[in-house]
Amino acid sequence: MQAPAGPPMYGMQGRMMVAPRVQGHLQTLGILWCVYGVYRAAAGILAVLVLAGISMSGRLGEWGGPNDLFFLPHASWMTALLPVVVVYTLISSAFSFVTGFALMRRLPWGRVVAIVMGVLALLKPVMGTALGIYTLWVLAPGASGVEYDAMADRG
Repeated sequence: MQAPAGPPMYGMQGRMMVAPRVQGHLQTLGILWCVYGVYRAAAGILAVLVLAGISMSGRLGEWGGPNDLFFLPHASWMTALLPVVVVYTLISSAFSFVTGFALMRRLPWGRVVAIVMGVLALLKPVMGTALGIYTLWVLAPGASGVEYDAMADRG
């Protein structure tokens, strides 16, 4: 009886041959983290523009004037929120880029940073959750750590 045709199998885990998970997904994962960094930066810029527009629109007209919406006259606190959004955007985008760069360059500390960022990304709905699950699926198992360390030592 012949073995079923399929992708080449490299390592043994129990009785079953297992293809290297990290090697096949590491480049894609690094690129996705860089794309996620661009997405986070764009979302942060959009948030800053919206907050700036809301905080400025309350100053354009008088109370009850045509420029007032139901909450804009009371939105002066949003001006104080602008620096927080800018700093959060810069930090989250920078860490996403660093994670992607470390994975693509196979830096020894890249796996740990990616796992931490993957866990944090789980809190961001849809894109962050998907990227976090994919990151943890590729890098979290113990066999993935051994494989990543071997790749980092070679590269």
